[in-house]
Amino acid sequence: MSVSQMTVRLGQRSALKRLGRSLPWIGVAVAVAGLFSTVRRKGLIAGSLDTALNAMPVVGSVKSVAETLRGRDFIRDRASA
Repeated sequence: MSVSQMTVRLGQRSALKRLGRSLPWIGVAVAVAGLFSTVRRKGLIAGSLDTALNAMPVVGSVKSVAETLRGRDFIRDRASA
């Protein structure tokens, strides 16, 4: 194994460790999983906006805490017929 191959493997290992620590994509996966029910409940534009805000790592957490303390959603459900 050459020095360049060893350097590449060390770099890959380091990148995987760093990626494993951050994992912001889990929040995106959870938000996308709830996309269809949110769009059905809030409408296309409001549901997409709500899901996009929830998918952002820091913004989604702050939004969830604020909604919990406030006791209602920032983006309301559409009126039922």
